[in-house]
Amino acid sequence: MKRNNFFSICILMFFCFCAKAQTLDDAKSWYLEGRYAEALPVFQTEYLNNPNNASINQWLGVSLYETGRILEAQKYLEFASGRKITDAYIYLGELYAKLYRFEDAEKEFDKYQRAKRRDSEALEILDQKRANAERLQRAVNRTEDLQIIDSLVILKSDFLSAYNLSASSGSLMPVQEFFPGRSMTDETLYMNERQDKIYYSEGDAVTGTDLYTMDKLLDTFGNEKRLPGTINKEGSQAFPFVLSDGMTLYFASTGEPSFGGYDLFVTRYNLTSDSYLNPNQLNMPFNSPFNDYMLAIDEEKGIGWFASDRFQPADSVCIYTFIPNPQVQLVESEDAGYLARRARISSIADTWKEGADYGPLRSLAQQKTVSRQETAGDFTFVINDRTTYHTLSDFRNDQARSFFSQALGYEKQLQALNEELSQKRDQYAGGAINDALAASILSLEKESESIFREMERLKMQARNEEIRTQFNQ
Repeated sequence: MKRNNFFSICILMFFCFCAKAQTLDDAKSWYLEGRYAEALPVFQTEYLNNPNNASINQWLGVSLYETGRILEAQKYLEFASGRKITDAYIYLGELYAKLYRFEDAEKEFDKYQRAKRRDSEALEILDQKRANAERLQRAVNRTEDLQIIDSLVILKSDFLSAYNLSASSGSLMPVQEFFPGRSMTDETLYMNERQDKIYYSEGDAVTGTDLYTMDKLLDTFGNEKRLPGTINKEGSQAFPFVLSDGMTLYFASTGEPSFGGYDLFVTRYNLTSDSYLNPNQLNMPFNSPFNDYMLAIDEEKGIGWFASDRFQPADSVCIYTFIPNPQVQLVESEDAGYLARRARISSIADTWKEGADYGPLRSLAQQKTVSRQETAGDFTFVINDRTTYHTLSDFRNDQARSFFSQALGYEKQLQALNEELSQKRDQYAGGAINDALAASILSLEKESESIFREMERLKMQARNEEIRTQFNQ
């Protein structure tokens, strides 16, 4: 009886061993096919049984890296690199670059280059990785001096709950909330303050998404328009937000020249060309090699938010609350480590100004809604000899109110444009004379004149509509 039990145990152990070997073989096949998520649990089990196996460390590290768990991947790839596993060099170099450890990245790339010196295809891939690392390093050196006053890690499915916009800034909502027939997605829709224009993305994960707008026509939205090719390029465009001037558009894109995943961009509508200008990619720390998206600025509160999944679990995202800079200001430091920490947002306290009290702004950012404060001093708009308006609520005609609200948006844009123009004229007068600066000044002057004419036209229409309403009463 004991002998039979012995043979039964041996047979069971043999089959378990075969099953284990087959499972590892499957995982290795999935690994080679790029099916890292499927291979990962098997490699994790194998590592527990054999933590000093260099190949298992390599497979586990790469599987973690490719599934977005970069920080977890680091120690396994470092072990494999120390044991001279060639493919670990290039993965670890790329990982270090994403952590802005560029000297360490180059050491790993150099080891890979020596090991693959006769493999032209591998060296071509290495050149691409090096170029990406160099581009990241240039971006780190241009990190914006941004005051980040708060951060909140939240589930991706609920991330919009952290954006507490004032009524004057419009509203954000999931796309499927406005279009109930849409499949569930994390993409968003922006509606302006007057609730007569929306911006949203449409498409799919295979072909990518583009940005569209719709206008309110009586009681429904229609007149769908795809935004121009200067915005909708390759990849996906999503997460739009428009400032109260109605001209400045922030959005996220996965296309060139993204550092990885979604990156944040800004563009502005140009009245002269009746189109949008070429978008500008925002500086670090707004952008990173991870997904950075949904930037919104509340001009009434004087704060903004953006989302990033850098170093976060797969189901979570971090919402950063910041103070918008009137003009771009870069971090001034020759300390590469400090620049890297600021670009990475290692600690939001690094961004704070000495002696500044951010408590009131944090409280304001957390207020769910802020009603627009209209006082007798909002503006002065003469309708006729007997009537002068000071708030939008003074208008009796809805169309007149809309015209004047648009004019106020142009007025804000004109003010910003004239400030930029004044700075460039000062540069030119100070001796910074070059063809590019002169051309920029001429272009801004032309755009300023065009905006001024449009602003005055809208004000005249608003006045005429309001007078017509008063006359008909």
